[in-house]
Amino acid sequence: MCSYNRVNGVYASENRHLLTEILREEWGFDGYVMSDWGAVNERVDAIRAGLELEMPGPCDHNDQEIINAVLSGALEETVLDEAVARILEIILRYQDAQVPAAVFDRDADHAASAQAEKECAVLLKNSGLLPLSRDAKVAYIGGFAATPRYQGGGSSHIHASCITNALQFAPSGTIYAEGFPSDRDESIESLFAEAVDAAKQADIAVIFAGLPDSFESEGYDRSHMRLPDCQNELIRRILEVQKQVVVVLHCGSPVETPWADEIPAILCMYLGGEGIGKATDAVLYGDATPCGRLAESWPVKLEDNPSYLNFPGNEKGVTYGEGIFIGYRYYDKKNMSVRWPFGHGESYTTFSYTNPRLSSTCLDDQGTVTVSVDVMNTGSRFAKEVVQLYIADRTGTPERPEKELKGFVKLSLEPGKTKTAKLTVNARSLSWYHEELGDWYAAPGNYELLLAHSSRDIRASISLEFTTQKFPPLKIDRNTTIGALLADPRTAPIIQEFCKKTAGLLSPDSFDDGEKSSVASEAISAEMNRQMAINSPLRSAESFLGMSRSQVIELIDHCNRAISK
Repeated sequence: MCSYNRVNGVYASENRHLLTEILREEWGFDGYVMSDWGAVNERVDAIRAGLELEMPGPCDHNDQEIINAVLSGALEETVLDEAVARILEIILRYQDAQVPAAVFDRDADHAASAQAEKECAVLLKNSGLLPLSRDAKVAYIGGFAATPRYQGGGSSHIHASCITNALQFAPSGTIYAEGFPSDRDESIESLFAEAVDAAKQADIAVIFAGLPDSFESEGYDRSHMRLPDCQNELIRRILEVQKQVVVVLHCGSPVETPWADEIPAILCMYLGGEGIGKATDAVLYGDATPCGRLAESWPVKLEDNPSYLNFPGNEKGVTYGEGIFIGYRYYDKKNMSVRWPFGHGESYTTFSYTNPRLSSTCLDDQGTVTVSVDVMNTGSRFAKEVVQLYIADRTGTPERPEKELKGFVKLSLEPGKTKTAKLTVNARSLSWYHEELGDWYAAPGNYELLLAHSSRDIRASISLEFTTQKFPPLKIDRNTTIGALLADPRTAPIIQEFCKKTAGLLSPDSFDDGEKSSVASEAISAEMNRQMAINSPLRSAESFLGMSRSQVIELIDHCNRAISK
Protein backbone atom coordinates (compact mmCIF):
# COMPACT_ATOMS: atom_id res chain seq x y z
CA MET A 1 0.00 0.00 0.00
CA CYS A 2 1.38 3.41 -0.91
CA SER A 3 1.09 6.40 1.40
CA TYR A 4 -0.43 9.82 0.76
CA ASN A 5 2.60 12.02 1.03
CA ARG A 6 5.41 13.06 -1.27
CA VAL A 7 8.80 11.50 -0.65
CA ASN A 8 11.62 13.78 -1.75
CA GLY A 9 9.13 15.78 -3.78
CA VAL A 10 7.43 12.85 -5.57
CA TYR A 11 4.05 11.46 -4.53
CA ALA A 12 4.43 7.96 -3.14
CA SER A 13 1.79 6.75 -5.62
CA GLU A 14 3.97 7.99 -8.51
CA ASN A 15 7.36 7.14 -7.05
CA ARG A 16 8.94 4.56 -9.34
CA HIS A 17 12.07 4.45 -7.18
CA LEU A 18 9.99 3.24 -4.23
CA LEU A 19 7.35 1.08 -5.92
CA THR A 20 9.47 -0.58 -8.58
CA GLU A 21 13.21 -0.14 -8.07
CA ILE A 22 13.19 -0.82 -4.33
CA LEU A 23 10.01 -2.80 -3.68
CA ARG A 24 10.13 -5.13 -6.68
CA GLU A 25 13.65 -5.10 -8.08
CA GLU A 26 15.61 -4.86 -4.83
CA TRP A 27 13.25 -6.59 -2.36
CA GLY A 28 11.67 -9.09 -4.75
CA PHE A 29 8.01 -8.24 -4.00
CA ASP A 30 5.76 -10.26 -6.32
CA GLY A 31 2.30 -8.98 -5.42
CA TYR A 32 0.44 -5.86 -6.45
CA VAL A 33 0.47 -2.37 -4.91
CA MET A 34 -2.73 -0.61 -3.88
CA SER A 35 -3.19 2.95 -2.78
CA ASP A 36 -4.22 4.12 0.63
CA TRP A 37 -7.75 5.50 0.41
CA GLY A 38 -7.59 8.59 -1.80
CA ALA A 39 -3.77 8.61 -2.09
CA VAL A 40 -3.59 8.63 -5.90
CA ASN A 41 -2.62 11.98 -7.39
CA GLU A 42 -2.31 11.21 -11.14
CA ARG A 43 -3.65 7.76 -12.06
CA VAL A 44 -1.66 7.23 -15.27
CA ASP A 45 1.62 8.31 -13.67
CA ALA A 46 0.87 5.93 -10.79
CA ILE A 47 0.52 2.95 -13.16
CA ARG A 48 3.87 3.80 -14.77
CA ALA A 49 5.46 3.95 -11.31
CA GLY A 50 4.14 0.53 -10.29
CA LEU A 51 0.82 1.12 -8.51
CA GLU A 52 -1.85 -1.29 -9.76
CA LEU A 53 -5.00 -0.81 -7.69
CA GLU A 54 -6.58 2.53 -6.77
CA MET A 55 -8.74 2.63 -3.65
CA PRO A 56 -11.50 3.44 -3.12
CA GLY A 57 -12.62 2.28 -6.51
CA PRO A 58 -13.63 2.00 -9.15
CA CYS A 59 -13.19 5.68 -10.06
CA ASP A 60 -14.82 6.16 -13.46
CA HIS A 61 -12.96 9.39 -14.20
CA ASN A 62 -9.52 7.88 -13.53
CA ASP A 63 -10.41 4.68 -15.40
CA GLN A 64 -11.25 6.80 -18.44
CA GLU A 65 -7.91 8.58 -18.09
CA ILE A 66 -6.16 5.22 -18.37
CA ILE A 67 -8.15 4.33 -21.50
CA ASN A 68 -7.42 7.71 -23.08
CA ALA A 69 -3.70 7.42 -22.27
CA VAL A 70 -3.47 4.00 -23.92
CA LEU A 71 -5.43 5.13 -27.00
CA SER A 72 -3.27 8.24 -27.40
CA GLY A 73 -0.03 6.34 -26.88
CA ALA A 74 0.82 8.23 -23.70
CA LEU A 75 0.73 4.94 -21.78
CA GLU A 76 2.09 1.78 -23.32
CA GLU A 77 -0.49 -0.99 -23.31
CA THR A 78 2.14 -3.47 -22.13
CA VAL A 79 2.55 -1.44 -18.92
CA LEU A 80 -1.20 -1.67 -18.30
CA ASP A 81 -1.12 -5.39 -19.10
CA GLU A 82 1.59 -5.93 -16.46
CA ALA A 83 -0.49 -4.08 -13.86
CA VAL A 84 -3.61 -6.16 -14.63
CA ALA A 85 -1.60 -9.38 -14.62
CA ARG A 86 -0.22 -8.70 -11.15
CA ILE A 87 -3.73 -8.33 -9.75
CA LEU A 88 -5.00 -11.44 -11.56
CA GLU A 89 -1.99 -13.43 -10.31
CA ILE A 90 -2.96 -12.79 -6.69
CA ILE A 91 -6.63 -13.62 -7.36
CA LEU A 92 -5.71 -16.89 -9.07
CA ARG A 93 -3.18 -17.74 -6.37
CA TYR A 94 -5.90 -17.33 -3.75
CA GLN A 95 -8.35 -19.46 -5.71
CA ASP A 96 -5.78 -22.25 -6.01
CA ALA A 97 -4.87 -22.15 -2.33
CA GLN A 98 -6.38 -24.70 0.03
CA VAL A 99 -7.88 -22.37 2.63
CA PRO A 100 -9.38 -24.22 5.60
CA ALA A 101 -12.86 -23.25 6.67
CA ALA A 102 -12.84 -20.56 9.34
CA VAL A 103 -13.74 -21.67 12.86
CA PHE A 104 -15.19 -19.07 15.20
CA ASP A 105 -15.09 -19.99 18.86
CA ARG A 106 -16.26 -16.79 20.50
CA ASP A 107 -15.53 -17.91 24.04
CA ALA A 108 -12.02 -19.10 23.19
CA ASP A 109 -11.31 -15.95 21.19
CA HIS A 110 -12.49 -13.77 24.07
CA ALA A 111 -10.34 -15.67 26.54
CA ALA A 112 -7.35 -15.21 24.23
CA SER A 113 -8.08 -11.49 24.02
CA ALA A 114 -8.11 -11.14 27.79
CA GLN A 115 -4.92 -13.17 28.17
CA ALA A 116 -3.12 -11.09 25.56
CA GLU A 117 -4.11 -7.89 27.35
CA LYS A 118 -2.85 -9.22 30.69
CA GLU A 119 0.58 -9.52 29.09
CA CYS A 120 0.39 -6.17 27.29
CA ALA A 121 -0.57 -4.10 30.35
CA VAL A 122 2.29 -1.84 31.42
CA LEU A 123 2.77 -1.04 35.09
CA LEU A 124 4.22 2.45 34.80
CA LYS A 125 4.67 3.07 38.51
CA ASN A 126 4.09 1.21 41.75
CA SER A 127 5.09 2.35 45.21
CA GLY A 128 3.74 -0.82 46.80
CA LEU A 129 0.03 -0.05 46.49
CA LEU A 130 -0.52 -2.74 43.85
CA PRO A 131 -1.66 -5.44 43.77
CA LEU A 132 -4.84 -4.58 45.65
CA SER A 133 -6.50 -6.82 48.20
CA ARG A 134 -10.05 -7.91 47.38
CA ASP A 135 -10.88 -7.20 51.02
CA ALA A 136 -9.91 -3.53 50.71
CA LYS A 137 -12.57 -0.83 50.50
CA VAL A 138 -12.05 0.49 46.99
CA ALA A 139 -13.74 3.23 44.95
CA TYR A 140 -13.79 2.97 41.17
CA ILE A 141 -13.95 6.45 39.64
CA GLY A 142 -14.20 7.54 36.01
CA GLY A 143 -16.40 6.70 33.05
CA PHE A 144 -13.81 4.30 31.63
CA ALA A 145 -14.44 1.88 34.54
CA ALA A 146 -17.87 1.11 33.06
CA THR A 147 -17.21 2.03 29.41
CA PRO A 148 -13.57 1.32 28.59
CA ARG A 149 -11.99 2.54 25.39
CA TYR A 150 -10.73 -0.74 24.02
CA GLN A 151 -9.94 0.02 20.35
CA GLY A 152 -8.62 2.78 18.11
CA GLY A 153 -10.66 5.39 16.32
CA GLY A 154 -11.56 5.68 12.65
CA SER A 155 -11.62 2.82 10.15
CA SER A 156 -9.95 0.43 12.61
CA HIS A 157 -13.25 0.08 14.49
CA ILE A 158 -14.73 -3.41 14.70
CA HIS A 159 -17.89 -4.80 16.29
CA ALA A 160 -16.61 -6.86 19.21
CA SER A 161 -18.66 -9.85 20.31
CA CYS A 162 -18.25 -9.34 24.07
CA ILE A 163 -16.79 -6.23 25.68
CA THR A 164 -15.91 -6.44 29.35
CA ASN A 165 -15.28 -3.61 31.79
CA ALA A 166 -13.40 -3.53 35.07
CA LEU A 167 -16.48 -2.63 37.10
CA GLN A 168 -18.28 -5.90 36.35
CA PHE A 169 -15.39 -7.89 37.87
CA ALA A 170 -14.86 -5.61 40.89
CA PRO A 171 -15.27 -7.14 44.37
CA SER A 172 -18.66 -6.72 46.01
CA GLY A 173 -18.78 -3.54 48.02
CA THR A 174 -16.75 -1.56 45.48
CA ILE A 175 -18.04 2.01 45.26
CA TYR A 176 -18.52 3.45 41.78
CA ALA A 177 -18.71 7.11 40.78
CA GLU A 178 -18.64 8.20 37.14
CA GLY A 179 -16.70 11.39 37.88
CA PHE A 180 -16.38 12.32 34.21
CA PRO A 181 -17.79 10.90 30.96
CA SER A 182 -15.61 8.57 28.93
CA ASP A 183 -16.50 10.02 25.53
CA ARG A 184 -15.88 13.76 25.92
CA ASP A 185 -14.18 16.50 27.92
CA GLU A 186 -16.95 17.88 30.12
CA SER A 187 -16.63 19.03 33.71
CA ILE A 188 -19.85 18.27 35.60
CA GLU A 189 -19.76 19.53 39.17
CA SER A 190 -22.31 17.03 40.45
CA LEU A 191 -20.20 14.16 39.10
CA PHE A 192 -17.05 15.70 40.60
CA ALA A 193 -18.71 15.98 44.02
CA GLU A 194 -19.95 12.39 43.90
CA ALA A 195 -16.46 11.14 42.96
CA VAL A 196 -14.69 13.11 45.69
CA ASP A 197 -17.16 11.77 48.25
CA ALA A 198 -16.56 8.21 47.05
CA ALA A 199 -12.79 8.70 47.37
CA LYS A 200 -13.25 9.94 50.94
CA GLN A 201 -15.26 6.85 51.90
CA ALA A 202 -12.78 4.38 50.44
CA ASP A 203 -9.37 3.18 51.54
CA ILE A 204 -8.14 3.32 47.94
CA ALA A 205 -9.37 5.23 44.88
CA VAL A 206 -8.85 3.71 41.44
CA ILE A 207 -9.32 6.36 38.76
CA PHE A 208 -10.02 5.06 35.23
CA ALA A 209 -8.81 7.78 32.88
CA GLY A 210 -7.88 8.00 29.22
CA LEU A 211 -8.42 9.52 25.81
CA PRO A 212 -11.82 9.51 24.08
CA ASP A 213 -12.02 8.95 20.31
CA SER A 214 -12.38 12.69 19.80
CA PHE A 215 -8.86 13.18 21.21
CA GLU A 216 -7.06 10.35 19.42
CA SER A 217 -8.08 8.79 16.13
CA GLU A 218 -7.19 8.03 12.56
CA GLY A 219 -7.43 10.95 10.15
CA TYR A 220 -6.04 13.76 12.27
CA ASP A 221 -3.11 14.54 14.53
CA ARG A 222 -3.32 15.39 18.19
CA SER A 223 -2.64 19.07 18.91
CA HIS A 224 -1.58 18.38 22.51
CA MET A 225 -0.71 15.47 24.79
CA ARG A 226 -3.05 16.25 27.68
CA LEU A 227 -5.81 14.12 29.04
CA PRO A 228 -9.20 15.85 28.91
CA ASP A 229 -9.12 18.78 31.33
CA CYS A 230 -12.03 17.35 33.30
CA GLN A 231 -9.97 14.26 34.10
CA ASN A 232 -6.90 16.16 35.27
CA GLU A 233 -9.10 18.41 37.39
CA LEU A 234 -10.84 15.48 39.08
CA ILE A 235 -7.53 13.72 39.75
CA ARG A 236 -6.31 16.93 41.42
CA ARG A 237 -9.42 17.14 43.60
CA ILE A 238 -9.27 13.49 44.63
CA LEU A 239 -5.63 13.82 45.67
CA GLU A 240 -6.73 16.51 48.11
CA VAL A 241 -8.86 13.97 50.04
CA GLN A 242 -7.22 10.62 49.26
CA LYS A 243 -3.51 9.80 48.87
CA GLN A 244 -3.94 6.08 48.13
CA VAL A 245 -4.71 6.46 44.44
CA VAL A 246 -4.25 4.19 41.44
CA VAL A 247 -4.66 5.65 37.93
CA VAL A 248 -5.59 3.21 35.14
CA LEU A 249 -5.01 4.68 31.68
CA HIS A 250 -6.92 3.77 28.51
CA CYS A 251 -5.07 5.39 25.61
CA GLY A 252 -3.28 4.42 22.43
CA SER A 253 -0.28 6.69 22.88
CA PRO A 254 1.53 8.72 25.56
CA VAL A 255 -0.20 11.42 27.55
CA GLU A 256 1.14 14.09 29.87
CA THR A 257 0.79 13.07 33.51
CA PRO A 258 1.40 16.21 35.63
CA TRP A 259 0.15 14.36 38.74
CA ALA A 260 2.46 11.34 38.36
CA ASP A 261 4.76 12.21 41.26
CA GLU A 262 1.79 12.27 43.66
CA ILE A 263 0.16 9.01 42.52
CA PRO A 264 1.43 5.78 44.15
CA ALA A 265 0.52 3.47 41.24
CA ILE A 266 -0.16 4.01 37.53
CA LEU A 267 -1.23 1.22 35.18
CA CYS A 268 -1.44 1.66 31.41
CA MET A 269 -3.86 -0.71 29.69
CA TYR A 270 -3.48 0.99 26.30
CA LEU A 271 -6.39 0.02 23.97
CA GLY A 272 -6.66 -3.54 25.18
CA GLY A 273 -9.35 -5.20 23.10
CA GLU A 274 -12.64 -6.72 24.14
CA GLY A 275 -11.16 -8.56 27.15
CA ILE A 276 -9.78 -5.40 28.72
CA GLY A 277 -12.16 -5.47 31.71
CA LYS A 278 -11.16 -8.95 32.87
CA ALA A 279 -7.49 -8.25 32.21
CA THR A 280 -7.56 -4.99 34.17
CA ASP A 281 -9.15 -6.72 37.14
CA ALA A 282 -6.57 -9.54 37.03
CA VAL A 283 -3.64 -7.13 37.03
CA LEU A 284 -5.08 -4.80 39.70
CA TYR A 285 -5.67 -7.64 42.14
CA GLY A 286 -2.56 -9.69 41.38
CA ASP A 287 -4.15 -12.63 39.58
CA ALA A 288 -1.74 -11.69 36.80
CA THR A 289 1.66 -10.05 37.15
CA PRO A 290 2.16 -7.25 34.60
CA CYS A 291 4.96 -7.82 32.09
CA GLY A 292 4.21 -5.37 29.26
CA ARG A 293 6.79 -2.83 28.12
CA LEU A 294 6.43 0.64 26.65
CA ALA A 295 6.79 0.72 22.88
CA GLU A 296 7.67 4.43 23.03
CA SER A 297 9.21 6.93 25.41
CA TRP A 298 6.74 9.01 27.39
CA PRO A 299 8.04 12.58 27.52
CA VAL A 300 7.26 14.85 30.43
CA LYS A 301 5.56 17.35 28.13
CA LEU A 302 4.73 17.83 24.46
CA GLU A 303 7.54 20.33 23.91
CA ASP A 304 10.13 17.66 24.75
CA ASN A 305 9.35 15.70 21.58
CA PRO A 306 12.19 15.62 19.02
CA SER A 307 9.76 16.61 16.25
CA TYR A 308 8.20 19.50 18.16
CA LEU A 309 9.81 22.34 16.12
CA ASN A 310 9.18 20.65 12.74
CA PHE A 311 5.76 19.08 13.05
CA PRO A 312 3.17 19.43 11.58
CA GLY A 313 4.83 21.69 9.01
CA ASN A 314 2.54 23.23 6.40
CA GLU A 315 0.70 22.29 3.23
CA LYS A 316 3.97 22.46 1.27
CA GLY A 317 5.68 19.79 3.32
CA VAL A 318 7.14 18.57 6.58
CA THR A 319 10.84 18.54 7.42
CA TYR A 320 11.89 15.44 9.29
CA GLY A 321 14.64 17.43 10.96
CA GLU A 322 15.19 14.93 13.76
CA GLY A 323 16.67 12.39 11.33
CA ILE A 324 17.47 9.13 13.11
CA PHE A 325 17.23 10.78 16.51
CA ILE A 326 13.63 9.94 17.27
CA GLY A 327 12.17 8.45 20.44
CA TYR A 328 14.64 7.12 22.97
CA ARG A 329 17.55 7.79 20.59
CA TYR A 330 16.83 11.51 20.87
CA TYR A 331 16.33 11.56 24.62
CA ASP A 332 19.50 9.51 25.15
CA LYS A 333 21.60 11.74 22.88
CA LYS A 334 20.32 14.84 24.67
CA ASN A 335 20.67 13.17 28.08
CA MET A 336 17.12 14.36 28.69
CA SER A 337 14.78 13.21 31.42
CA VAL A 338 11.58 11.48 30.38
CA ARG A 339 8.50 10.52 32.36
CA TRP A 340 9.00 6.84 31.47
CA PRO A 341 11.61 5.47 29.06
CA PHE A 342 11.21 3.21 26.06
CA GLY A 343 11.00 -0.43 27.13
CA HIS A 344 9.90 0.46 30.68
CA GLY A 345 7.47 -1.66 32.66
CA GLU A 346 7.45 -2.61 36.32
CA SER A 347 6.47 -5.93 37.87
CA TYR A 348 5.18 -7.39 41.13
CA THR A 349 8.50 -9.17 41.51
CA THR A 350 12.20 -8.43 40.91
CA PHE A 351 14.87 -9.87 38.64
CA SER A 352 18.64 -10.12 38.68
CA TYR A 353 20.92 -10.34 35.62
CA THR A 354 24.24 -12.18 35.94
CA ASN A 355 27.00 -13.80 33.90
CA PRO A 356 26.75 -11.94 30.56
CA ARG A 357 28.75 -13.80 27.92
CA LEU A 358 29.36 -14.15 24.19
CA SER A 359 29.86 -17.24 22.08
CA SER A 360 32.73 -15.27 20.52
CA THR A 361 34.19 -11.85 21.27
CA CYS A 362 34.83 -11.24 17.55
CA LEU A 363 32.41 -10.89 14.65
CA ASP A 364 32.85 -10.44 10.91
CA ASP A 365 30.57 -9.79 7.92
CA GLN A 366 29.41 -13.39 7.58
CA GLY A 367 29.35 -14.62 11.17
CA THR A 368 26.92 -14.64 14.06
CA VAL A 369 27.48 -14.30 17.78
CA THR A 370 25.16 -15.38 20.60
CA VAL A 371 24.92 -13.13 23.63
CA SER A 372 23.61 -14.76 26.81
CA VAL A 373 22.71 -13.61 30.30
CA ASP A 374 21.27 -15.47 33.29
CA VAL A 375 18.08 -13.99 34.69
CA MET A 376 16.71 -14.93 38.12
CA ASN A 377 13.29 -14.19 39.59
CA THR A 378 14.37 -12.85 42.98
CA GLY A 379 10.83 -12.18 44.19
CA SER A 380 7.94 -14.27 45.48
CA ARG A 381 5.61 -14.34 42.43
CA PHE A 382 5.60 -16.10 39.10
CA ALA A 383 6.35 -13.48 36.46
CA LYS A 384 7.71 -12.82 33.00
CA GLU A 385 10.72 -10.65 32.24
CA VAL A 386 11.42 -9.01 28.89
CA VAL A 387 15.20 -8.97 28.41
CA GLN A 388 16.16 -6.26 25.93
CA LEU A 389 19.37 -6.10 23.91
CA TYR A 390 20.72 -2.70 22.94
CA ILE A 391 23.92 -2.16 20.96
CA ALA A 392 26.14 0.89 21.44
CA ASP A 393 28.54 1.89 18.65
CA ARG A 394 31.94 2.60 20.25
CA THR A 395 33.85 2.96 16.96
CA GLY A 396 33.77 6.75 17.01
CA THR A 397 31.50 6.94 13.96
CA PRO A 398 29.86 10.39 14.06
CA GLU A 399 26.11 10.98 14.25
CA ARG A 400 25.28 7.60 15.74
CA PRO A 401 22.72 7.02 18.54
CA GLU A 402 23.96 6.25 22.02
CA LYS A 403 22.38 2.81 21.66
CA GLU A 404 19.75 1.01 19.62
CA LEU A 405 17.37 -1.83 20.42
CA LYS A 406 18.37 -4.93 18.45
CA GLY A 407 16.36 -7.70 20.04
CA PHE A 408 14.39 -8.91 23.05
CA VAL A 409 13.22 -12.16 24.59
CA LYS A 410 10.54 -12.90 27.20
CA LEU A 411 11.31 -15.37 29.97
CA SER A 412 8.71 -17.06 32.23
CA LEU A 413 10.15 -17.52 35.71
CA GLU A 414 8.91 -19.11 38.90
CA PRO A 415 10.13 -17.51 42.16
CA GLY A 416 13.80 -18.27 42.81
CA LYS A 417 14.32 -19.82 39.39
CA THR A 418 16.91 -18.85 36.79
CA LYS A 419 16.78 -19.04 32.99
CA THR A 420 19.22 -17.94 30.32
CA ALA A 421 18.23 -15.30 27.80
CA LYS A 422 19.94 -15.82 24.44
CA LEU A 423 19.96 -13.41 21.51
CA THR A 424 21.79 -13.60 18.19
CA VAL A 425 23.86 -10.77 16.73
CA ASN A 426 25.22 -10.46 13.19
CA ALA A 427 26.71 -7.71 11.05
CA ARG A 428 23.27 -6.31 10.25
CA SER A 429 22.63 -5.90 14.01
CA LEU A 430 25.46 -3.37 14.10
CA SER A 431 24.67 -1.65 10.81
CA TRP A 432 23.08 1.54 9.62
CA TYR A 433 21.99 2.43 6.09
CA HIS A 434 24.77 4.22 4.25
CA GLU A 435 23.28 6.28 1.44
CA GLU A 436 26.49 6.65 -0.57
CA LEU A 437 27.21 2.94 -0.29
CA GLY A 438 23.58 2.07 -1.06
CA ASP A 439 23.71 -0.67 1.53
CA TRP A 440 23.87 -1.41 5.25
CA TYR A 441 27.21 -0.66 6.85
CA ALA A 442 28.90 -1.08 10.22
CA ALA A 443 32.27 0.48 10.93
CA PRO A 444 35.00 -1.83 12.17
CA GLY A 445 35.86 -1.61 15.83
CA ASN A 446 34.32 -2.01 19.23
CA TYR A 447 30.62 -2.37 20.03
CA GLU A 448 29.07 -2.68 23.47
CA LEU A 449 26.18 -5.09 23.94
CA LEU A 450 23.81 -3.92 26.66
CA LEU A 451 21.36 -6.29 28.34
CA ALA A 452 18.57 -4.30 29.89
CA HIS A 453 15.22 -4.13 31.63
CA SER A 454 14.51 -0.89 29.71
CA SER A 455 16.41 1.65 27.63
CA ARG A 456 17.33 3.47 30.84
CA ASP A 457 17.85 0.39 33.03
CA ILE A 458 20.95 -1.44 31.80
CA ARG A 459 21.64 -4.55 33.88
CA ALA A 460 24.74 -6.03 32.17
CA SER A 461 27.12 -5.27 29.30
CA ILE A 462 29.84 -6.96 27.27
CA SER A 463 32.14 -5.86 24.42
CA LEU A 464 32.32 -7.19 20.88
CA GLU A 465 34.99 -6.51 18.24
CA PHE A 466 33.83 -6.25 14.62
CA THR A 467 35.89 -6.56 11.43
CA THR A 468 34.59 -5.93 7.93
CA GLN A 469 35.59 -6.10 4.30
CA LYS A 470 32.86 -3.64 3.35
CA PHE A 471 33.94 -0.02 3.01
CA PRO A 472 31.96 3.11 2.16
CA PRO A 473 33.06 5.05 -0.91
CA LEU A 474 35.87 7.48 -0.19
CA LYS A 475 37.27 9.81 -2.84
CA ILE A 476 40.31 11.51 -1.37
CA ASP A 477 41.29 15.03 -2.39
CA ARG A 478 42.95 18.06 -0.81
CA ASN A 479 39.87 18.76 1.34
CA THR A 480 39.63 15.28 2.89
CA THR A 481 40.32 15.50 6.61
CA ILE A 482 42.99 13.62 8.52
CA GLY A 483 40.25 12.23 10.79
CA ALA A 484 38.37 10.66 7.87
CA LEU A 485 41.53 8.92 6.72
CA LEU A 486 42.37 7.69 10.20
CA ALA A 487 38.85 6.22 10.49
CA ASP A 488 39.29 4.09 7.36
CA PRO A 489 41.42 0.97 7.99
CA ARG A 490 42.75 1.10 4.42
CA THR A 491 44.27 4.55 4.81
CA ALA A 492 44.83 4.63 8.57
CA PRO A 493 48.37 3.09 8.43
CA ILE A 494 49.47 5.63 5.82
CA ILE A 495 48.17 8.59 7.81
CA GLN A 496 49.48 7.24 11.11
CA GLU A 497 52.96 7.09 9.60
CA PHE A 498 52.50 10.58 8.20
CA CYS A 499 51.43 11.88 11.63
CA LYS A 500 54.51 10.33 13.27
CA LYS A 501 56.81 12.13 10.86
CA THR A 502 55.09 15.49 11.42
CA ALA A 503 54.32 15.13 15.14
CA GLY A 504 56.82 17.72 16.34
CA LEU A 505 56.08 20.46 13.83
CA LEU A 506 53.27 22.02 15.91
CA SER A 507 54.65 21.18 19.35
CA PRO A 508 55.47 24.02 21.77
CA ASP A 509 59.17 23.42 21.18
CA SER A 510 58.75 24.34 17.52
CA PHE A 511 58.04 27.94 18.57
CA ASP A 512 60.86 30.14 19.81
CA ASP A 513 59.75 33.06 21.94
CA GLY A 514 63.14 33.53 23.51
CA GLU A 515 62.18 31.89 26.82
CA LYS A 516 62.02 28.20 25.92
CA SER A 517 58.53 28.51 24.42
CA SER A 518 56.74 29.19 27.72
CA VAL A 519 53.94 31.09 26.03
CA ALA A 520 53.58 28.42 23.37
CA SER A 521 53.51 25.72 26.03
CA GLU A 522 50.46 27.34 27.57
CA ALA A 523 48.78 28.03 24.24
CA ILE A 524 49.37 24.71 22.46
CA SER A 525 48.36 21.59 24.33
CA ALA A 526 48.59 17.99 23.19
CA GLU A 527 44.80 17.85 22.91
CA MET A 528 44.75 20.99 20.79
CA ASN A 529 47.33 19.42 18.47
CA ARG A 530 45.29 16.22 18.23
CA GLN A 531 42.01 17.95 17.48
CA MET A 532 43.61 20.28 14.94
CA ALA A 533 45.17 17.33 13.17
CA ILE A 534 41.96 15.27 13.07
CA ASN A 535 39.84 18.12 11.74
CA SER A 536 42.38 19.57 9.30
CA PRO A 537 42.10 18.94 5.54
CA LEU A 538 45.15 17.57 3.77
CA ARG A 539 45.73 20.92 2.07
CA SER A 540 46.52 22.46 5.49
CA ALA A 541 49.82 20.57 5.42
CA GLU A 542 51.00 23.14 2.87
CA SER A 543 50.31 26.03 5.25
CA PHE A 544 51.15 24.52 8.64
CA LEU A 545 53.78 21.91 7.83
CA GLY A 546 55.57 23.54 4.92
CA MET A 547 54.84 20.69 2.53
CA SER A 548 54.83 21.40 -1.17
CA ARG A 549 51.76 20.96 -3.34
CA SER A 550 53.41 18.01 -5.06
CA GLN A 551 54.11 16.32 -1.72
CA VAL A 552 50.46 16.64 -0.69
CA ILE A 553 49.34 15.28 -4.07
CA GLU A 554 51.73 12.37 -3.65
CA LEU A 555 50.18 11.61 -0.22
CA ILE A 556 46.67 11.79 -1.75
CA ASP A 557 47.67 9.43 -4.58
CA HIS A 558 49.14 7.00 -2.04
CA CYS A 559 45.85 6.94 -0.11
CA ASN A 560 43.72 6.58 -3.24
CA ARG A 561 45.82 3.60 -4.34
CA ALA A 562 45.17 1.98 -0.96
CA ILE A 563 41.43 2.57 -1.40
CA SER A 564 41.34 1.03 -4.87
CA LYS A 565 43.10 -2.24 -3.93
